[in-house]
Amino acid sequence: MTSNVQRNLDRLAAKHAQKIIHLTENKKASDVDNAVTKALGVLQENGVYACFLYLLAKEKENGTIIVEEMLNLLESLDFGWGKPNGNGVEQILQYITDKVLGDSEQSSLERLLLAKETLEQMLIYARYGAKARS
Repeated sequence: MTSNVQRNLDRLAAKHAQKIIHLTENKKASDVDNAVTKALGVLQENGVYACFLYLLAKEKENGTIIVEEMLNLLESLDFGWGKPNGNGVEQILQYITDKVLGDSEQSSLERLLLAKETLEQMLIYARYGAKARS
């Protein structure tokens, strides 16, 4: 991977992390930090699908904001994944299964790993952003 691509992915991660912090500015910083930290742990230990499932099931208030920015980041990667057909839990999880984890030409192991790594970076930046706010 070229350093230019890495810089662009880092910029995308930072941009979407900043959006999470901006959208949660009226929420308790420690709650945002806690939600992001737990999501990051699930992503690292169990993968992309588990992370979305966790956020949608357990982190109702801050989870929806984090999920929305994660989806925006995935769309920004320009893999042709688009966005889910709706905002419901079923539509989001079906999108992750079909587009991100799927067996199509647009879904590959390399793209999945790149997406996971970029999502991790975004959550790390959001975590530090929440800590800086408290």
